[in-house]
Amino acid sequence: MPFRRLSTLLALAWMATIFYLSSHTMPDVDLGFSGQDKLLHLGAYGLLSMLLLGGMLRRPDGYRPTQIALAVLLAALYGCSDEWHQSFVPSRMLDSLDLVADVLGALLGALALQILTQRSKPAPSL
Repeated sequence: MPFRRLSTLLALAWMATIFYLSSHTMPDVDLGFSGQDKLLHLGAYGLLSMLLLGGMLRRPDGYRPTQIALAVLLAALYGCSDEWHQSFVPSRMLDSLDLVADVLGALLGALALQILTQRSKPAPSL
């Protein structure tokens, strides 16, 4: 299965996982600092934007800025819908700081994939 198709399928599966997890009470996990849920949001939406971007056609020199922006926008919009969804779940609430973490994670994830794919291109021969 081509990487782009697999990445798209994994993005959809990850979105379903996020929806499922946000439909339930958040388990008490103590990483030893306050705001640890923001770190989880950062990672979850970083992964989502990487998978979304991975589903797009990559040029030899990497992804175009419009593709990066689209992946970030799609992940951020999904983060908005997830926060709204959580407002209907008992013991969960809409949190604007979670949304900030979602958007920042999406941006960092897409940029990380761009950097990783640029590094993986073959070096020019001399």
